[in-house]
Amino acid sequence: MIVRVLPVCLVIFSPAGTVLAGEHDWESEAPRDEIRPVFQQHESGSLSITADEREGLNGWWTTTLPVEGRSHFRFSVKRKTTGMSAAEIRRAAIVRLIWENARGGPVIRDEPTFSSYRPGEKPRAEPEFPPDVSTSDGWTTVSQIYRVPVTAKQLKIELHYRWGPPGSQVVWRDVRLEPVAEPEPRPVKLATIHLQPREGRTPAEKRPQFAPLIANAAAQGADLIVLPETLTVYGTGLTYAECAESVPGPSTDYFGKLAQKHDAYIVAGLLERDKHLIYNVAVLLGPDGNIVGKYRKTTLPRGEIEGGITPGNEYPVFDTRFGKVGMMICYDGFFPEVARELTKNGAEVIAWPVWGCNPMLGAARACENHVYVVSSTYTDSSRDWMITGIYGHDGKVLSQAKTWGSVAITEVDLNKPMYWHSLGDFKAQIERHRPLVPAALSPK
Repeated sequence: MIVRVLPVCLVIFSPAGTVLAGEHDWESEAPRDEIRPVFQQHESGSLSITADEREGLNGWWTTTLPVEGRSHFRFSVKRKTTGMSAAEIRRAAIVRLIWENARGGPVIRDEPTFSSYRPGEKPRAEPEFPPDVSTSDGWTTVSQIYRVPVTAKQLKIELHYRWGPPGSQVVWRDVRLEPVAEPEPRPVKLATIHLQPREGRTPAEKRPQFAPLIANAAAQGADLIVLPETLTVYGTGLTYAECAESVPGPSTDYFGKLAQKHDAYIVAGLLERDKHLIYNVAVLLGPDGNIVGKYRKTTLPRGEIEGGITPGNEYPVFDTRFGKVGMMICYDGFFPEVARELTKNGAEVIAWPVWGCNPMLGAARACENHVYVVSSTYTDSSRDWMITGIYGHDGKVLSQAKTWGSVAITEVDLNKPMYWHSLGDFKAQIERHRPLVPAALSPK
């Protein structure tokens, strides 16, 4: 059912940037009358959708505006909710933007940034799902920059309420379309090292074996260089505890100096001692030589449990000069939760020091989160098991190191989305569509 309401003010910007404040009709819609929530337009210009005592209600406000193909604009709207947990808000109070031709029909996505089922085929332009970007005084800004498909003539805006708890509400205000310049590419060269450090019997003898390969990757312009897991214990015959050290400590000092020398970020898999506890860690060293951050492995296989290692319990993501980096370690790859938590926290690249794993799981972690995964393993490439390589957003291997003492490197653009058939920009939909879990349903 569609109900037309009185016009409400919408702020639009002309291509020249002049404000064209005008009156635009909004309509209320619902899939079925029996699940229709309560719609109300307020004197302030805001639009609300409220649930009564029933659960599972679903409806949205909508309007359609003209757009120009190949232009770029920033969409934004402010949103306030009541009666919902944070987990419920992410999929109950959402925006959908739909590209249409002059007749209101679908258009083709023309950018060369998609995964096609058939070579040369271009997918339909599917709905866009702008993300939440900031919250102030109870109002959350939902915003994103978009390129208009070349054949699009209009944009349908939908402000949704979906399946919130009885009595909950979403209020929308300040819808804006503002022309912007085409975003600059955000290229980054991701590199990983394929090496078994066989020489030496002490941690101090293991570290220098990676220096020539780090220099090799840096000479190719690498921004991020990933080393393997627990590299100071490999081939020593020592226990985890005997190879563990503080962080900061000798190994972070060593790799920090190399990071500074080569003006690159380095991820090293180490063993950390913190008082009486031992952790399997990945440490991110920055181009200034300092520690950017560390991640303590959260999922432990039998051997590490029996060896006295303690699991971590946090999923930190770190800002770098090229983007946001998360880390996971080996056995973490067998479980979807670790990579999902990292991408929920903003990771655009996940560095993965990994002794061994099923390579299909590496592809799955990249594909299900549309995140770049950079793995460094001790597994020989002749075995049908883990690889040293870089996985793309669709899970395909972009580059792989197949011989010992070699480097895999590839350049990606972190500002370039990937569009899929029938899904469009799947990465933008993950937070809006992924299921709720019981622990997330309690109000905060």
